Amino acid sequence: MQLTYKGENILNIPNIISFYRLIMFPVVLLLALLGHEKLFIIFLTINLVSDIIDGFIARTFKLVTRFGAALDNLADVGTYILALYGIFAFRWEVIEPHVWLLYLFLGVFILSYIVALFRFGRIPGLHLYGAVIAGYLQGAFFIVLFVWDFYLWLYYLALGWGVIAYCEKTIVLLKTSEIKPGLKGLYWLLKK
Repeated sequence: MQLTYKGENILNIPNIISFYRLIMFPVVLLLALLGHEKLFIIFLTINLVSDIIDGFIARTFKLVTRFGAALDNLADVGTYILALYGIFAFRWEVIEPHVWLLYLFLGVFILSYIVALFRFGRIPGLHLYGAVIAGYLQGAFFIVLFVWDFYLWLYYLALGWGVIAYCEKTIVLLKTSEIKPGLKGLYWLLKK
């Protein structure tokens, strides 16, 4: 069965995985709001790992679509919201002494979305190499934080890289004329 949107086959495994993450957002949020920390951690970890899997499958089997990139991006934002709520609800005491970096990351992250909305009128479906690496690092940090313990070096690596990656994303959004799959980063954009 083939389901198309704007000429793209959108019924594929990576999009189904991204859709799963999207529909699980309210379930996982409710678990956190009700204080079910263990279930929250299990489902947040599933969301984080499935984010890696859907991107890997999409790139490996050439199933990358604009629709899928936008769907994945929306699911990513939901996963960020869940992880951040989990930090504030369950791990605030270890993050608070170093919270300035979290606030800096959030500021740069939000700025990239504001720039995208003003320039293109929508949330970008960009998956620049730097942002993908930041997502992997941050996913690893969240899993380690919630499952094992807080490691300061991993916190600084994950969020520091995230600040750099989202600064790059903002610059790319200011320099590119079109949001499209396949943009790798600022270096490749300037090279053209």
